[in-house]
Amino acid sequence: MSSRRQFIQQLGLASLGGMLSPSIGVAQSKTAKIYTVTGAINASELGVCLSHEHIMSNFGAERSYQPNYDATALKAQVLPYLKRIKSLGVDSILDCTTAYFGRDVKLLKELSEESEIYLITNTGYYGAANDRYVPEHAYQETTEQLAERWINEFERGIDQTDIRPGFIKIAADGGGVSDIDKKLMQAALKTSQATELTIACHTGDNPAVPKLALELMNEESIEPSVWIWTHAHQMETSEELIAMAKEGMWISLDGLRIKGYYGGADQLVLDKHLQHLLALKEQSLLPRVLVSHDGNSFPRGGAIRPYEAIFTRFIPMLKENGFTQQEIDQLLVVNPQQAFAIDK
Repeated sequence: MSSRRQFIQQLGLASLGGMLSPSIGVAQSKTAKIYTVTGAINASELGVCLSHEHIMSNFGAERSYQPNYDATALKAQVLPYLKRIKSLGVDSILDCTTAYFGRDVKLLKELSEESEIYLITNTGYYGAANDRYVPEHAYQETTEQLAERWINEFERGIDQTDIRPGFIKIAADGGGVSDIDKKLMQAALKTSQATELTIACHTGDNPAVPKLALELMNEESIEPSVWIWTHAHQMETSEELIAMAKEGMWISLDGLRIKGYYGGADQLVLDKHLQHLLALKEQSLLPRVLVSHDGNSFPRGGAIRPYEAIFTRFIPMLKENGFTQQEIDQLLVVNPQQAFAIDK
């Protein structure tokens, strides 16, 4: 089997209509697929993609495998919002809510079918928040046993369904890398080797995590393109992002949560993302970048944390600062397909 980098290079290009410029393209390989909660699709069908959002979550509540949502209230709030997001041109969303703080694949499937947006769920565990959402068995089991759990979700389906994860989601705390965070990283890499799924690792402003990930990947001859540095926008400067992008990692600038959620810092949030993008663009590294909001349409049953600012505010800002439509399409269409497409 070809390496992941070779596979990505083999993805063909063809134009789409709508908001995409005629010169931009998407993956057309017959074997390039992405697993959504409603089944596998050709990567070219992913369309305009938000690569890091939460359709719903119980983050902040106690750890529990069963999310126990009020499904009626959830759908009443989330479905109209998903339809609004679709009206802005979004075709697909990667849901980053992991097991033990709110993943509910059956509800995701219902929401996907009714909103007509592709939703992609995940396997893996969330190791940030002081390990609050790491289950006890993760400490007791070997790395291999933990990876086997996640591989089984891909091969057999999640929670006795035929729904398969489309990526791996893990997380690490700030500071040094703890033993459990390192185990999650190692288990994620083993899972990726077996399934080809990409790893989105909540990292933020802790460059020790991607540096360790790179060491682990080099030891196993794993392509860095399987790794996404999530919340990379939290870095104060762009040097570390540029270095890891040059190694082949994906850089995810996914904190565009505005409309008051950051108080009076909305413009500062936009400006910081713009500065990182300009720095990466200067190094010809836009093909290694993902952008999203880290929004949530049902945060513990609370008010929506919006995920629309890319379309209402950030794209106009990018155009004002010299970004072409082709470069915008690269960020929202081409890059997500190349980041998450697999050949299994």
